[in-house]
Amino acid sequence: DFDGFCEGVRSNVKDVAGRDQGAPAESTPISCGSCGAPAVKPTIVLFRGSMPREFHVRTAEDLPECDLLIVMGTSLTVAPANSLVYRVPPTALRMVVNDERVGRRLGIDYGEAPVRDVFARGRSDETCLELAEEMGWLDDLAAIADELPESSARLLRERLLARGRRDEEQCIP
Repeated sequence: DFDGFCEGVRSNVKDVAGRDQGAPAESTPISCGSCGAPAVKPTIVLFRGSMPREFHVRTAEDLPECDLLIVMGTSLTVAPANSLVYRVPPTALRMVVNDERVGRRLGIDYGEAPVRDVFARGRSDETCLELAEEMGWLDDLAAIADELPESSARLLRERLLARGRRDEEQCIP
């Protein structure tokens, strides 16, 4: 429920800009509706601030097993988050979803025949939807369309309609 999530953000996350008088003085985690685990980190990390302990724990546990790292909507200029691109195994594919090519100084190769790096230019929602379609996941997403943010649900429904039209056109003799 997207509206419920937005309310969780309003009621659990402090306003670091100081514009919302109704915002809480301190942030608290927003829990996942299904499992109860904290789903949204309630703080931001400012420049030169330290990352939460969970970042380092998850990085140490997850990166050695990573097959695909998807990097979305970032300039890849701030450490330690930008270090993830060179901390995955050399066999891991790296997909950058962004409006511009980033990470060259970190070893991401957008050359003529890159071995492990893929650049997907575009907006995150649209590009992820294209990926989901290529993976055959549109029907899975359709089952939860009402739980998606309105803009994402609208894109999904449009894509499903277009797919239906293509399927019909293929059946016409």
